[in-house]
Amino acid sequence: MTRTERLFTLMQILRRHRQPVSGTDLARETGVSLRTLYRDIATLQAQGAHIDGEAGVGYVLRPGFLLPPLMFSAEEIDAIVLGARWVTERADPALAAAARDALSKVAAVLPAPLRHQLDDVPLLIGPVADSGRDAHTVAQLRTALRSERKLSIDYRDEHGAASQRVIWPCALGFFERVHVLVAWCERRADFRHFRVDRIERLDLLDAGLPRRRQALLREWRAREGITG
Repeated sequence: MTRTERLFTLMQILRRHRQPVSGTDLARETGVSLRTLYRDIATLQAQGAHIDGEAGVGYVLRPGFLLPPLMFSAEEIDAIVLGARWVTERADPALAAAARDALSKVAAVLPAPLRHQLDDVPLLIGPVADSGRDAHTVAQLRTALRSERKLSIDYRDEHGAASQRVIWPCALGFFERVHVLVAWCERRADFRHFRVDRIERLDLLDAGLPRRRQALLREWRAREGITG
């Protein structure tokens, strides 16, 4: 690993930690001695990185700093491109366009050798039959999630039974063949999972969620035993 790569790795590690992390832990993660770690911290601070802390106390990175030019490892470039291609094939048109735009912005700030690597990633996402069928509904659901508003839906379950629900959306799962909305259902007074292709009508209500979406999502994750 070159020194430049090591500095970017150190920045990425600091970004992951919201609380101060010790120099010993940082040195171990970057694979250098403690003395080298202190020199790297000083170098980043000299280049404008807002790193607070000191030896023996720990370090924390304040937000708002990027090291130009933007650098990624080969694995990171593969992950970025594959993710963008997946969104382009699986998401609604607005989100697909956003993925292409984001990839273009990344390419615009990469050094030339990495920009060519970005274009040459040999990882492909296969098309999905009827991928546009739920696109409009998915776009509405994303709006509801961002604005933290209730939804009124007509839903038909796996047995064909129809029902009307008022729900509090908190997450949207993109699976290989279906999209699944996680929401608190007022009718059931509990969390429920709704397949998007079974939502026959959807109205975005003016009423906001009684609880923050993040809190609902944390509660759902705890009930499902989902960690990380």
